[in-house]
Amino acid sequence: MESTRHTCLKLEPQHSEPIFVKCTWSQSRFDLSITDGLHAWICHASEEEVRARAAQWDQPVTEYVQLAERYLGFQQPGSVYRFTDAGDGHKRLSWTFDKEGTTLEWRWKCQLSPNSKETTAGILDFLMDANIRLSEEIFRKTQSFERLKVEAEKCLAQSEKINDEKVEFESAIYEKFLGVLNSKKAKLRELRGQLSNEKAAGKLPEEESSEKTESFDNGSDDEKSEEEPAKDVTGTSKLVLGSRPRGRQRTTRI
Repeated sequence: MESTRHTCLKLEPQHSEPIFVKCTWSQSRFDLSITDGLHAWICHASEEEVRARAAQWDQPVTEYVQLAERYLGFQQPGSVYRFTDAGDGHKRLSWTFDKEGTTLEWRWKCQLSPNSKETTAGILDFLMDANIRLSEEIFRKTQSFERLKVEAEKCLAQSEKINDEKVEFESAIYEKFLGVLNSKKAKLRELRGQLSNEKAAGKLPEEESSEKTESFDNGSDDEKSEEEPAKDVTGTSKLVLGSRPRGRQRTTRI
């Protein structure tokens, strides 16, 4: 089954009163219903007519329909729209567009509706239904936005709470770290003081032992010096004793 699309445009043609253009689009054809609030016009572009127009412009049928929908679904800036008389109460709807630097114009003849009230009522019904759907969509979007807003506020409050807790945690950790660091520094100072005291205490015994060693060496030297004269005395005494007998010998004369 061929899908259809519906659009409705409030169009302000050049040198004419505003009109409402309701369009029903398919892949190979489209229908137009137009009203100015008092009169109404219709245009049924059959597949044969659309195919012939597309062939005149060297376009595929689908591309022709899409381009028409682009200019009749939304009023394009830069395009000149006209809604002029075509005789016998009929109208001609035209619009311009640029293609490869050339301004082109498409025209479609719209016949006076055999029942203007019914055609106008159909357009108004479509606009009312579209307005209702749009209002419902806006209501749903507004509710969704409000829910998102509430969730965003909750997330923001939670984020601020987490940030505050983070700051408090970091402050507490910093204080604990600072206390531990200060205690470690005090312990290091204490250990350094003990080490300095031990070094100072270790130097004093060494100095005392060196002094004792020096005094002992001096004492031995003195003893040696005292012993040496004794040895000399003994030697002299031996010599004296050895020489005494010689002195006592007397020569006897007969």
